[in-house]
Amino acid sequence: MRPRLITAAIAAATLVVGAAVPAQAKPAEPPKEATAVGYGGAVSTVDATATAVGLDVLRRGGNAVDAAVAAAATLGVTEPFSAGIGGGGFFVYYDAKTRRVHTIDGREAAPASMTETSFVNPSTGRPYQFDEARISGLSAGVPGTLLTWRDALDRWGTRSLAQMLKPAERVAEDGFTVDETFASQIAGNQTAFGQFSSTSALYLPGGQPPAVGGTFRNPDLAATYRLIAKRGTDVFYRGEVGRDVVATVQHPPAAAQPVGTWPYPIRPAGMTAADLAGYRTRFPEPTRSDYRGLEVYGMSLPSSGGTAVGEALNILEQFNLRSMTATQAMHHYLEASALAFADRNRYVGDHTPRDVLRELLSDAYARERACLIDAAAALPKPVAPGVPDGAYGGCSAAAAADTRDDRKSTTNLTVADRWGNVVEYTLTIEATGGNGMVVPGRGFLLNNELTDFNFAPTQGTAPDPNLPAPGKRPRSSMSPTIVLADGRPFLAVGTPGGATIITTVLQMLVNRIDLGMTLPEALAAPRASQRNGASTQAEPEFITGYAASLPPGHAFSATEEIGAATGIEFLADGRLLAAAEPVRRGGRAAAVVGRWARH
Repeated sequence: MRPRLITAAIAAATLVVGAAVPAQAKPAEPPKEATAVGYGGAVSTVDATATAVGLDVLRRGGNAVDAAVAAAATLGVTEPFSAGIGGGGFFVYYDAKTRRVHTIDGREAAPASMTETSFVNPSTGRPYQFDEARISGLSAGVPGTLLTWRDALDRWGTRSLAQMLKPAERVAEDGFTVDETFASQIAGNQTAFGQFSSTSALYLPGGQPPAVGGTFRNPDLAATYRLIAKRGTDVFYRGEVGRDVVATVQHPPAAAQPVGTWPYPIRPAGMTAADLAGYRTRFPEPTRSDYRGLEVYGMSLPSSGGTAVGEALNILEQFNLRSMTATQAMHHYLEASALAFADRNRYVGDHTPRDVLRELLSDAYARERACLIDAAAALPKPVAPGVPDGAYGGCSAAAAADTRDDRKSTTNLTVADRWGNVVEYTLTIEATGGNGMVVPGRGFLLNNELTDFNFAPTQGTAPDPNLPAPGKRPRSSMSPTIVLADGRPFLAVGTPGGATIITTVLQMLVNRIDLGMTLPEALAAPRASQRNGASTQAEPEFITGYAASLPPGHAFSATEEIGAATGIEFLADGRLLAAAEPVRRGGRAAAVVGRWARH
């Protein structure tokens, strides 16, 4: 999420996989550009070190999948509070040979012990507070990230998992320079981290976050990567690393002398070795929405991202946004987002029937929802969900229901190679810092992904699709998206940001496709996130630029920033344009293999 200083041996232009690093090597700064244009492949991540690693893999003949896995493993070191092998994610891949889009669902799964009332306090009958559930064993789902990496490489890669773990292992062993964001993320979790001996030892030396400007090393994670490289993923899912994961969930490593006072008891949970051994990645068909002659592919269940983005685009396609002013277009974007979120909250969960998903993405349903939008006024929020039953024609809607937001963290990367293959990958441990527990001796945090379930029913008398259940995967908002033009890549984008992921991806697509912005402009433009709430969350620049001129009925609540996007566009002349955030979260991590002029 920010520029990083790393050892000279892994600087972007000179990185050598597995090369020895002098003990006293002076830190060197990798490239930190927000935009790069050129040939031969491209990488865009939220961290300069990860981009450098991915770029070197491409330069050495690896493909997009190889580079994506190597970059993701590095993010597990340098962005440990957002991603890592203790979490999960969604991997979207375009295969240039077959011109097909594939996906991997590496979302965390609930253990067999989880029930619909697992997040309800038995002594009060009321749902736990979020932080009470988060900082506990209850929130940890069975991780899927490591199997996602293995399966992606086995199916589409050209390098082994052992090879692609090597650069990240070196970063963990030799260290990187602590910046203000890294230190502030620890400070924001100081009391939670301080409840656990293993987390305190790694991230709170002497009871305080590491000093900005110092070198941070994680030798335990380096050793874990080495062990996985040597013995394969079974050491995690069926071996000693997995046993340590289970022990951490069942017996949280409480600190003898906690840092600060935590207001809730630290609850254990029932994840078992059988839960880990039984975990499998899934390979669902991607969602697809045809928009302005383009093919928009996204992630299906248990993510709601592909469905919600696709439905909103289908609604917006009923209007000629290009003929509107920017303010009018933003009004329609906000209204379409609210309608899509109403349907997402009501219908979408891990077990949603395929016919319901098909109807949610149908043009006929979109026309019925679009007719609710009034160009002269905003709809009262929350809007009611529609009825995707195949019988359309009016502007009918179901009864309104409560809505629920999910938390912000996560990380994202985009990679393209010289052959035209593309990876859009969003991975996470959920909240910043996950469930707060570093697995002792292993160097990685566990996720709190199960708090993405609804703790109690939210849909009134209607069924709630996102209640916990054994083996179920919680609904996600992650929206890695690949856009094709005539079967070939045009655009790939993604972002972290909890439920704002959906709106950020949607707004970037509207900015680029309808409003004529360049990809860097589409990423940099001020953002607003309407998730079917009474108030729209928005960055200050969006409020000052649009609020006064929008139709009546819109209300805004300011937030400093929304998302931290990455993207790649395939330009008409064959060049690649890699883009990352110029400002948000310190971005500036886009790179291309070569910038030479084409002859």
